[in-house]
Amino acid sequence: MLSCLKFKYGLRIKISYTVSDIPKFKDCLLHWAQQFREVVWLDSNDHKDKYSSFDSILAVDALTAVVTDSLNAFHDLTEYQSETRDWIFGYLSYDLKNDIEQLSSNNLDGLHFPSLNFFQPKKLIRIKGNTVDFFYLNMVAEEIDDDYLTILDQQLSISDSKDSTKDPVRVKLRIFKDQYFGQVQKMLEHIHRGDIYEANFCQECYVVNTVIDPLSTYVKLNAISEPPFASFLKIDDKYVLSASPERYLKKEGNKIISQPIKGTAKRSLDHIEDQVLKEGLEKDHKERAENIMIVDLVRNDLSKSAVKGSVSVEELCKVYSYHQVHQMISTITAKVSRSKNPVEVIKETFPMGSMTGAPKISAMKIIERLEASKRGVYSGAIGYFTPQGDFDFNVVIRSILYNASNKYVSFSVGSAITAKASPEGEYEECLLKARAMREVLEN
Repeated sequence: MLSCLKFKYGLRIKISYTVSDIPKFKDCLLHWAQQFREVVWLDSNDHKDKYSSFDSILAVDALTAVVTDSLNAFHDLTEYQSETRDWIFGYLSYDLKNDIEQLSSNNLDGLHFPSLNFFQPKKLIRIKGNTVDFFYLNMVAEEIDDDYLTILDQQLSISDSKDSTKDPVRVKLRIFKDQYFGQVQKMLEHIHRGDIYEANFCQECYVVNTVIDPLSTYVKLNAISEPPFASFLKIDDKYVLSASPERYLKKEGNKIISQPIKGTAKRSLDHIEDQVLKEGLEKDHKERAENIMIVDLVRNDLSKSAVKGSVSVEELCKVYSYHQVHQMISTITAKVSRSKNPVEVIKETFPMGSMTGAPKISAMKIIERLEASKRGVYSGAIGYFTPQGDFDFNVVIRSILYNASNKYVSFSVGSAITAKASPEGEYEECLLKARAMREVLEN
């Protein structure tokens, strides 16, 4: 089937194919994508919910791009999105908070990613069910058939990327256990004084002077948990390999949807014990309190953009099960005016409340003082805008970040600190969240 989509600044040709073996095709597609300087791959891992738009999508090969630090970043993105009026893909780093409020990010940065990076792909490939849609800009549309056949041929070498990394690496902690306990205690002092009532405190794990294979690392990381918001991002020498279970924000017409996660419990191979762990999380007063605090924060954030009276909690403290952990998730929705600028909606809610705390600005200031590393893309967001101004972004957690030129690998983990938190318990939660990344990197 052949059809055309006309946009203000270009023309995209759509050709659709029916593919019988989608898992194999997805592997082939990711292999094929590695030739390009710019790659964004978003994969739902076959998770279906009422807000799913597709199963997977790949954007490669930039025609145009916007790259900036945090100064005037949202203004630059607004102009770029408005002028392009096309699909654009990329990331928002946590440090864009500095463009929204009088904040700073002065901690150690081993990764050196730009604060914001979006591009307009020449080639866009979407998977929905057994249908694969190729949306190519007119200038490269004649390449669709050849690309499709080339992608199918990739299956001959598909096993190569699933080999283990050549040399297992030794992950280091930016702060050690005793220091972590001390920083959590300082956070608790702020809570007891009333400066904040919740904050997400994170610590970095890193490896220096090492080389990893980004694709095989992503494949292994994704296979461990198969989360609903997985992503593989490559822009030149910088990579984000994400097994994120969390949606930050989606816009669908005049509806916006946020799904914060707060509350984690381990899984068990024993079915009865696993059910007990799940029910324990559902009834855990501390975890529910954390989740409800963030729901209130997100409701407040959405109200900045929302039509008055339209903010609604569709689902509160629902527990979902993934391969490694049970997670407590809430769903908050709102309506926005049709004339509301989509970038402005993001600016008014960024960063995700589950990664900051409440009150939000106070929490971000305290986080900056107590954490030892600049968060960068971690706890930011990866996603896309459509030509119609809709968007969907994940939260960058359970993710490995890699600067290939610097030979620097990093991942961070965190937990919500509330008045009832114990440093020991929060440390154990961080270790649980770090398990998949360590397993992949350390073999």
